[in-house]
Amino acid sequence: MDLIAQLAEFLSFSLIAIASIVAVMNPASTVAVYTALTKGMAECECRQIINSSMKIAFIVLAFFALTGQLIFTIFNITVPAFQIAGGILLVSVATGMLGTKGETYSAENLEHISVVPLAFPLSAGPGTITTVILLASGPEGLYGLLAVFLGIVVALAISYVGMIYGPWIFSLIGEGGLRVVPKLMAIIVLAIAIQFIINGIAAAMPQLLTNLDLSGVI
Repeated sequence: MDLIAQLAEFLSFSLIAIASIVAVMNPASTVAVYTALTKGMAECECRQIINSSMKIAFIVLAFFALTGQLIFTIFNITVPAFQIAGGILLVSVATGMLGTKGETYSAENLEHISVVPLAFPLSAGPGTITTVILLASGPEGLYGLLAVFLGIVVALAISYVGMIYGPWIFSLIGEGGLRVVPKLMAIIVLAIAIQFIINGIAAAMPQLLTNLDLSGVI
């Protein structure tokens, strides 16, 4: 009976972990950005980007699931700092998308696209890293950690499949739509980046105000 109860608890927490990680990671935004950045690239180049970005994202998320709390403590890193840093990175990516006509992202830049923005901050961004750390640090122990890894795999699998078939879906929009979609996606990515920064600043504000109050007292 205990085994059945533990299995039910594991399945329940697994569903929570999967839903949470998928929702925060938002594979649809990753697919949209990937499609915009890889327009005109050869299929083998695109597949290389997908494989590299998914491997990097998995390594990053797995690393933080196992050692996230420890790393944050050792280096005194806060979640708001991650949010602000990811937002700044995404701002630079969005401005590049607005200005590029396709030649900026060539075969020589495949590694850069895989790392930024597809792996970080889209697939393994501040929100996803934070979610993974919080889920893995719960009282469920080993079962909870396994559920978190299951959630990571499922979310990345959705992103992987979406990037494989994303260009075909976007091709249904037509040539005129393809000229508009990258710019529209750039604006959306820029808005996401600004929201990251706003969330980070808002979360850090109580600590900043406390430090200012203490400085004023001193």
